[in-house]
Amino acid sequence: MRTTVTSTHAPGTRAPNPQRVDALREAAHRIRGYALDMGEVQGQGYIGQALGVADILAVVYRDVLDFRPHDPHWPGRDRFLLSIGHYAIALYAALAEAGVLDVAELATYGGDDSRLPMSGMATYTPGMEISGGSLGHGLGIATGMALGLRHQGSTARVHTLLSDGELDEGSTWEAALACAHHGLDNVTAIVDVNALQADGPTGGVLRTEPVTAKWEAFGWHAVRVDGNDVEALVTAFDGLRAHRGSPAVLVCDTRVGCGVPLLENREKAHFMRVEEHEWQIARDQLTERHRTEETAR
Repeated sequence: MRTTVTSTHAPGTRAPNPQRVDALREAAHRIRGYALDMGEVQGQGYIGQALGVADILAVVYRDVLDFRPHDPHWPGRDRFLLSIGHYAIALYAALAEAGVLDVAELATYGGDDSRLPMSGMATYTPGMEISGGSLGHGLGIATGMALGLRHQGSTARVHTLLSDGELDEGSTWEAALACAHHGLDNVTAIVDVNALQADGPTGGVLRTEPVTAKWEAFGWHAVRVDGNDVEALVTAFDGLRAHRGSPAVLVCDTRVGCGVPLLENREKAHFMRVEEHEWQIARDQLTERHRTEETAR
């Protein structure tokens, strides 16, 4: 069954506690700030995607996953797989917010001997479950991992973040079939639909819509949400916690560069090059946007 979640709640659903939502918005704001700080170290990178998924990662790491920040290999932990390896800058920011990484270490991003390479490497970074190589592998790994956890009698869950561009890959859909076939309701896929990939707009490279209908056809419980609406994300994840009988997917529509108008409107935004003087402008815009939204609430 397909469900669309917005901040206007359907009859019979309960809105999340406002203090809970506000705390997560603050976490997302800090994640965006950390991402900008790391982006400035290199002067370029996948900063637009990091800003776009900050709300998702804030909710996942502060509200959804069961883990121990100072024991990243705890066997009972929920797993979060970053299938999109080039989104590593976003995950490092979230891991710092979650207390897995020291905020000061973010300054080493992309440097020689850093534990924070520009593409995710499981052997380097605490909390990075898989290495992000060729796209399209994350869901397959999640399927095998979830099967293994089931055989061990573990109650741990597996979440994996995919991009809409990864839906171009046949291996993603093979894994989706296998996951549904085995009834792996300990798997949640999160798809970042920002409508952009390296070769251009996603719809022009290979049309994947209607995305939710395709997941449903593969046997998944599908929910679609504004991925930059924290309250809607919380409501959606609360619902997914209770779902049983099949794997679930949360399709998240996000905006590249969300929170920083300068970067939201930039052309060729898949891999951004940001001029030296623009980083402080971006921080100022991020702060101003956050204050404006707080006032509006």
